[in-house]
Amino acid sequence: MNSKITAIIIAKDEADVLANCIKTIAWADQILVIDCNSTDKTGEVAENLGAKVIHFSHSSFARIRNEALGNVETDWLFYIDADERVTPILAKEILVHVETQDAPVMSMKRKNICYGSEFKHGGWEQDEVIRVFRKDALKKWTGKIHESPIYEGKKLLLHSPLIHLTHRDTIQGLKKTIDWTPIEAELLYKSNIPQVKFLTILRKGFMEFFRRGLVKKGYKDGMPGLVEALIQGINRMLVYIQVWEQQQSPSLPDQYRKQEIKIAKMWDQEDIKDFKP
Repeated sequence: MNSKITAIIIAKDEADVLANCIKTIAWADQILVIDCNSTDKTGEVAENLGAKVIHFSHSSFARIRNEALGNVETDWLFYIDADERVTPILAKEILVHVETQDAPVMSMKRKNICYGSEFKHGGWEQDEVIRVFRKDALKKWTGKIHESPIYEGKKLLLHSPLIHLTHRDTIQGLKKTIDWTPIEAELLYKSNIPQVKFLTILRKGFMEFFRRGLVKKGYKDGMPGLVEALIQGINRMLVYIQVWEQQQSPSLPDQYRKQEIKIAKMWDQEDIKDFKP
């Protein structure tokens, strides 16, 4: 078995940050970018930097990761997001273990930079991701949002962290909210949870803020930590609002169809031409 490795980036509208990501994985033998229906120049940026681009999109992040896996030609692979960065010491650590073949699976801590600050509380300090695999050890990814790998063999936790330059501003965060909250709401709705009430929505949002901001000491990260805890609370409320929408009977689309029919009948009964001078 050889020690060649493919770095995989799953990206959608990441043209602004993709180049810097690719520069930190130039040591990989191949770079594969899965372009998920980007409307910017994500694919063009990737190709200009020598990456192979595959256009594929799906509502399941696990499905996208599995698609990437099917296109890997090397014996090793490394998943990285466009807003993540590899340090030289992390790259060396990965390459050493790939060369020695002492562990078929590797995980690493993530150093999360949110609103320009490194988060050391609020649950962010426990962020560990499994990203490096010998291809024959990785069987598949499962999960629609918070995907996880199914693999065989020993997992090794690396010493060096992966840098995550996330939550650069509120608008960027809202765009991610638009992508994932409908998926989580659908999963909750299909699990037949009890009818969502107004107090349910408030309670879910408050408890998420309380958990991240106070219990997990997000306040120790200062204003950025409190703002992020608040945003996570708002996101929870948005999820449950969308569950409430799906629980409506008749459904919201049916209610609007009835309104359209009602308005159309008004026009069937009146001829506005009769009122024109």
